[in-house]
Amino acid sequence: SDSEGVFSCNRDVIITSSSAVSTHTAASVIVAVVEGRGLARGEVGMASIDLKNPEVILSQFSDNTTYAKVITKLKILTPLEILMSNTACDAGNTTKLFSLITEHFKNATFTTVRRKYFNETKGLEYVEQLCASEFSTVFMEVQSKYYCLAAAAALLKYVEFIQNSVYAPKSLKVRFQGSEKTAMIDSSSAQNLELVINNRDSRNCHTLFGVLNYTKTPGGSRRLRSNILEPLADAETINTRLDCVQELLQDEELFFGLQAVISKFLDTEQLLSVLVQIPKQDTVKTAESKITNLIYLKHTLELVEPLKAALRSCTTPLLKAYYSALEDTRFGIILEKITTVINDDTRYTKGCLSMRTQKCYAVKPNINEFLDIARRTYTEIVDDIAGMIAQLAEKYNLPMKTSFSSARGFFIQMNVDCSTLPNGQLPSEFTKITKMKNTYSFTSADLIKMNERCQESLREIYHMTYLIVCKLLNEVYEHIHCLYKLSDIVSMLDMLLSFAHACTLSNYVRPEFTDTLAIKQGWHPILEKIAVEKPVPNNTYLTEGNNFVIITGPNMSGKSTYLKQIALCQIMAQIGSYVPAEYCSFRIAEQIFTRIGMDDDIETNASTFMKEMKEITYIIRNANDKSLIIIDELGRGTSAEEGIGICYAACEYLLNLKAFTLFATHFLELCHIDALYPNVENYHFEVRHVRSSTGNKEKIAYTYTLSKGYTEEKNYVSLPTQIVL
Repeated sequence: SDSEGVFSCNRDVIITSSSAVSTHTAASVIVAVVEGRGLARGEVGMASIDLKNPEVILSQFSDNTTYAKVITKLKILTPLEILMSNTACDAGNTTKLFSLITEHFKNATFTTVRRKYFNETKGLEYVEQLCASEFSTVFMEVQSKYYCLAAAAALLKYVEFIQNSVYAPKSLKVRFQGSEKTAMIDSSSAQNLELVINNRDSRNCHTLFGVLNYTKTPGGSRRLRSNILEPLADAETINTRLDCVQELLQDEELFFGLQAVISKFLDTEQLLSVLVQIPKQDTVKTAESKITNLIYLKHTLELVEPLKAALRSCTTPLLKAYYSALEDTRFGIILEKITTVINDDTRYTKGCLSMRTQKCYAVKPNINEFLDIARRTYTEIVDDIAGMIAQLAEKYNLPMKTSFSSARGFFIQMNVDCSTLPNGQLPSEFTKITKMKNTYSFTSADLIKMNERCQESLREIYHMTYLIVCKLLNEVYEHIHCLYKLSDIVSMLDMLLSFAHACTLSNYVRPEFTDTLAIKQGWHPILEKIAVEKPVPNNTYLTEGNNFVIITGPNMSGKSTYLKQIALCQIMAQIGSYVPAEYCSFRIAEQIFTRIGMDDDIETNASTFMKEMKEITYIIRNANDKSLIIIDELGRGTSAEEGIGICYAACEYLLNLKAFTLFATHFLELCHIDALYPNVENYHFEVRHVRSSTGNKEKIAYTYTLSKGYTEEKNYVSLPTQIVL
C-alpha cells in the first residue's frame, strides 16, 4: 500500500476540562476536514465514520469566519482523531480553521495527510464502490459537493490503513447531512446548559441527557445524545415522535413489550461495522471475532420476529412504518442461510467459557468431517482435564474444582481454610498459586500442558469454522443492508421508550408548536432530580409583539435557574419529548444561544470582560428572527457605567430582531427601556423581608415566584447597617 509513511501524527494528547468527550461512551469517530482555498475559503467539507458504526456521514456547508458550524458539528461527533491536509497544518502557515479546531479539541489526535489524498474524484469512486444500493441516492446529492468528497477519499483510505482491513463492496451506509432541518446549539451553550456533561463533575449524570436517558442499547444512548445536541427544527417530524410517545404512554402493554425486546439487542451498529470489514490478514483473532459476530448476527435476527409481534397492534404512523419495514423478507433470508450452517441453539451467552463452547459448536455437524474430528478431540481434552482434577482432589482429599478464565485457560480453584492444609501449604506439584480470602487458584505442570493441547485444538476448530463462516458471510453480504434499517429502528424505539419512561417518573406534558412561547407552571427538569422538594413552578409568555423579557431580582432569587429551565424545555420539546409543565406551547427555534457565567479563561488568555464580549458578539453576529436567546447578566466585568451602556446597546440591537430574548440583569436602569420599545416586558423574582422572633434582625425569604414589573429591592443581602449606605 502506498499509504505507508503518508500519515504523520501529532499525538500531543492533553486532557482538559473543556473536553467534550462524552463520559458514557469512548470516542470512536474519525473525521476528515478540508477547507476551500482562495475565493472558496469558508466552504468546508467534512466526512466522518464511527469505527463502531459503518456509516459515512458527508457534509459540506459555507461557514463564516468564526467557523461556528464546524466547531458545533465536531463537538457533536466528539472525534477520537481529526484528519486535515498538511497544507492547513504546516508550521508557520496554519489556517485559522486548524488553529480553532486544535484549540477546541485538545484531547483529540490530529493527523496530517498529504493534500493529494484529498481527491474528490477518488472520493466519488469510493462512494460508488462502497455505498450500499439502498442509499445510492446520496450519489446524486454529493456529485458536485467536491469538498466533502475530497474529505471522504482521505478518510476511507486512512481508516482502511489503520484498521488493516478493507470494506466489503456495496456495504456501507453513506448519507449527506446539510446543516438545515436541525436547530443549532453552539458548544458553549451546550456546556452552560449542562446538556450532556455536568460542569462540576463530568461523571455525574445531573444533566439533561441524564434526566432523559433510560435507554437500553448503546445505539439508543448515542442517538439521544446527538438529538439533544442537535434538536429537530421541523414541527411535522417532532409531532410524529410525540404521537409515538403518547401511544407508548397510553398503551402499557406496548411499552413493556417493546422494552423487553429492545433490551435484548446488542450494539447493532458495532456488529455491522465488523461484519462489513474484510481483514487483510487471517489470524486466530480475526477468525474468532468473525465467528463471534456471526453468533451475534443470529441473535439479532432472531429478535426481529418478537419486535414485530410487539409492534403489531400499534396505531401511530411512525410505529406502523417501523412494523412494515421489519416485514422485509431479507431478515428471513439471512437467518435461513445462517441456520443451514449454524446450530439452532447457538446463541449469545454471558461468560467466556460458555461463549467459547458456543463458538466451538456453532457449525452443524456433518458439514466438514475434519471439523467434527477436531471437536471430538477438544471434547476429549476437556473431559481429561476434568478427570485429572477429580483424581487430584481424591489423591490429596481436597475440595478442588475446575475453573476457567480467558487469560489462564483451565485452572484449579478451591475454597478452604489454610489451617486445614498440611503445614498450611498446598502440595509442591501445584504452581502459580494465588489466594484471595479463603479461595485458592492454582495449576500444575500437567494441566499447563493439557491447556496448550486444548488451545491447539481450538485453533484448528476456529480456523475451519472461520472458512465456513466466511463462505456464509459472502452469500449474506448482498442482503446485509436491511440491518442498517434494523439498527435505525432499534435506536429510535429505544429513545422514544426512554422519553416515555422519563414521563412516567414525573408529571410532564405534551408540547404544542405555535408562534408563541407559552409555558404554564414549568419547572427545571434537572433541578427536580436533585432537589428534595419539587422546584417552584413559573409561567413564561413571549410572542412576536412581546419578544423581549427583562428579569430582575436579588442574587439567589432564581433568575439563572429560570433562564436555563426555558432553554431546556425548548430543547426537550424539539427532540420529541414531553416537557415539565402543566401546559406548554413553543415556537420552533432554529438556534439557541446562551450567555451565562462570570468566569475568565486563562487557556485562551481572556478576562471575564473579554469572554463576555466574545460571547455577546457571537450572538449578535449569528442570531436571526427564529432564535431563542438567553442572556444571564452582561457587562459585569467592567465599570457600572460602561456595563449599562454595553447592555443597552446590545438590547437595542436584539430588540430589532423577532428573536425571543430573555435578559437577566442587576442594572435596574435597563428596565426603563420599556418606555421606548413596546415589545419589552419587565418581570422580577419576589422576595419577602422577614423579621426574626426577637424583632431586631431582618432576613430575606426567597419565594422563587416570577411577577410583573421590576424589583424594588435595593439592599440584596442582610449586611450590618453601618456598612450599607
